[in-house]
Amino acid sequence: MTTDASQDRAVHEQALDGFGTVRVRRLDPERDVDTIHSWVTQERARFWGMGEATREEVLEIYRHMDGLTTHHAWLIECEGRPVMLFQTYDPEADRVSECYATEPGDVGVHLMVGPPQGAPRPGFTAAMLSVLVVCVLADPSVRRIVAEPDIRNAKAVERLARTGFEIGPEIVLPEIDLPEVFLPEKKARLAILHRETAETRELI
Repeated sequence: MTTDASQDRAVHEQALDGFGTVRVRRLDPERDVDTIHSWVTQERARFWGMGEATREEVLEIYRHMDGLTTHHAWLIECEGRPVMLFQTYDPEADRVSECYATEPGDVGVHLMVGPPQGAPRPGFTAAMLSVLVVCVLADPSVRRIVAEPDIRNAKAVERLARTGFEIGPEIVLPEIDLPEVFLPEKKARLAILHRETAETRELI
């Protein structure tokens, strides 16, 4: 995945049967703040941990991330409409590195599906997650995708398992309290997708 792309240019694009054209682009904090703020403050996004955040706080968080070389935010758009937010990060530069043995080629991800619009579309979340996997593994240096959903988020853990992630032990991510960012302690479930598994499942 190219991380120096301009926010408007798609870093990945594909046509999905039943869902149309899907593209991935860098999140633009100024352009996308209203969309992201409306998503993260909904009850359904409680595990994202930003339920009480103001618009300005969300903007500052993603401005800060936009300036990092180790963490990046992306939007998946389906037929031109944002439908999923995901973040990629270098586990060695993240608190998760205190919870498992990192390996060369690991890329961490956080993901959140946007609120549904219109009639239910069976298989939609699975399809968008498959786009994330294809996009991240398009970089041949990536060997494993690492996720750590909140331990209480059973739906997310189940969704990752269905995609091919190996569900590991419960971990406790330590609190981070720095001038530019505060993250409370988080109990999570480690989940890892190996490139070989993605290939076997024909995800890539």
